[in-house]
Order: sequence, then C-alpha cells, then structure tokens
Amino acid sequence: MSRTLALSEELISLSSVTPDDKGCQRRLAELLTPLGFVCETIRSGDVTNLWARKGLAQPLLVFAGHTDVVPTGPVEKWQSHPFTPTQRDGKLFGRGASDMKTSIAAMVVACEEFLAATPNHKGSIGFLITSDEEGPATDGTVVVCNALTARGEVLDYCIVGEPTSVTRMGDMIKNGRRGTMSGRLVVKGVQGHIAYPHLAKNPIHLAVPALTELAAEKWDEANEYYAPTSWQMSNIHGGTGASNVIPGDVTIDFNFRFSTASTVESLQQRVHAILDKHGLEYDLQWTVGGLPFLTPRGTLSDALAKAIKDETGVDTELSTTGGTSDGRFIAQICPQVIECGPPNDSIHKVDEYIQVRFIDPLKNIYRKTLENLLA
Repeated sequence: MSRTLALSEELISLSSVTPDDKGCQRRLAELLTPLGFVCETIRSGDVTNLWARKGLAQPLLVFAGHTDVVPTGPVEKWQSHPFTPTQRDGKLFGRGASDMKTSIAAMVVACEEFLAATPNHKGSIGFLITSDEEGPATDGTVVVCNALTARGEVLDYCIVGEPTSVTRMGDMIKNGRRGTMSGRLVVKGVQGHIAYPHLAKNPIHLAVPALTELAAEKWDEANEYYAPTSWQMSNIHGGTGASNVIPGDVTIDFNFRFSTASTVESLQQRVHAILDKHGLEYDLQWTVGGLPFLTPRGTLSDALAKAIKDETGVDTELSTTGGTSDGRFIAQICPQVIECGPPNDSIHKVDEYIQVRFIDPLKNIYRKTLENLLA
C-alpha cells in the first residue's frame, strides 16, 4: 500500500463530521513536526484549526484544506460503513475519500518527499487546515486568516485541496469561485376574502411583474473566467392554506451567484431599483455568504498546470464553476489561490469514493508543484 493511500485511510477512519475534528489535525501535526514544521492549534468555538509552517522566508506556499466532512446520511444505504475505509472495484470508499481527506494526505506525503529530496529549498511551506468548511465557516479558515494578518504573516501562494477534477486527475482546477448572496423578500398586501378582491390587495399579483423583470435581467457579461451572474428564486411562500383567502404577504427567497464583474452593492441597488419601480411595499433582508475571488493565469496556475501535464499528460482547464469554498477567505490575504484535487462526482453522496489509481498521481502533482515553485 502506498504511503498516501495508507494515510488517506487513516484519516477517513476518523469520524470527523463537522465541526468535530476527531483528532485528524493532531495526527497531521505528529507527521509535520518531525519535518520541521511549527504547528499551532487555533480553536474557535467548537472548531479546531491547524496552522503549520516550515521556514520564515518568502515565498510562502500554503496547502489548505478541511478535515471535517458532511454527515453520512442513512448508514444502512452505504455498501460499507462510511468511516471504515474500504477498497472495492479499484475505488477507496468512505466519507471524505474525495472531499477532502485524500487531498490532505497527498499534501503531507508530497511535503515529506519534497523535503527529503530538497532539504535546502527556498521559501517556506505552510498548512492551513480547518474543521469548519462544511459547516457555517465562521470559526474556521477566516479566523486563521485574521490571525495571520494581525501578526503580519504574508502568503504568496495557496493550493486548496478541494475536489476539482471532472473525469481525469487534473483535468480541471479552480482559479476562482463566484460569490453568493441571498435575499429574503417579503412583499406586502392586504388580506381579504377572495370573493371581494376590491377590498383586498393581492401581494402575489403585485410581485409577479417585478419577479419577472428580475428573472430576465442581465446582471453582467461573461468573461474569460466567469459565466454571467445568475439570479435564481429558490422558494416562494404565500397564503393561509385556505383557497378563499387572499394573503397579506408573500415571501420570496432568492440567490445571486455573482462574478468579480459585479459587486454586492451594485447588485443590491439594482434589485431595490426594480422593486421600487413597480411600486411595491416590501421588506428585503440580505445575506452575503461569500465574495467572489479570481486568480488570473500566473505563477501558481502555471506551476500546477506544468505539474499536471508532467504527471498525467493532461492539459488542465482553469474554471470558476461550482459552489463556494474557503478559498474566498484565503484570497483576501493571498494574491494567488488555486484549488486542485480529485474528481468530484461522488462528493457528499452515499458511497463517496476516490479511484485508487488517482491517489498517488495527486500526491505527485502537489510534489512537482513544490519543485516548480521552491526547488
């Protein structure tokens, strides 16, 4: 069994459902300390975070990831226990196999091999690991980033081990993510008997023209890295449950997934302008879940692309698709952030897995990127 596979299985066996780390980070510290890393545990609430650094010189290349996993769902629906790593049909099954304990194992082993071969490397290497990525993400990576900023530690490059590949190892890496912003809109009317509409004011009828305009609005243009910003309604609720009552209000939940071509302020202003144009009486509460980030083609993406090509023969694709990740926090303090990890087709599913044949190539991609940047 390869070193990376063995460590992956060891981490998967720890039932670290968010935000409980279950000792994963303690094990990582045990492995990193003999390599010369100074390891620091940063706790916030129920969350455990690990900041480990070897060296003081620049540039600083950081490997980032999370030890927490999503809940398993019904255990009886798994072919094997989700926290008993099991190899079957050329795949390693277990919760966290692809999201993202194998990536963390590959990062650690890549560092072991790199440091053994290149003890006098330039720059520094860091690890930023949290147990709060799959949860609210309020006590995890953002807390560590704030602590690093407060003491003046500067990050130059960061590789996040999120599962980004599609069908082949390294065929896609993420050089950014869209931001997410949700709104809860309550359009007010006047409740009344449905047989006497002139004595009531139907908020559903009032809202429809504005919602139609919002759905048809072109918020920004696509560019080299991003699809156009998307506005989508997720829930609509109105009515008392009776078929003969005009409701007094209607609630609409919606979400923006937006690119760097738009800002929180500009999107909010345009939504309010459309609602006001239609003369609605309304309340609107906003929640910003994350800001977009973008790393244009440059030193880090080139180093990763070369490592992927050398290891797999694949020409990788830069992409900003998918949901949010902790990269949005790291990008606030690090100019170059790229996500690179295994295929994501089974993440968060029952019988999550990674193909065993991808595990060591992932480790080699990380090691070769270290060589490209710090050797």
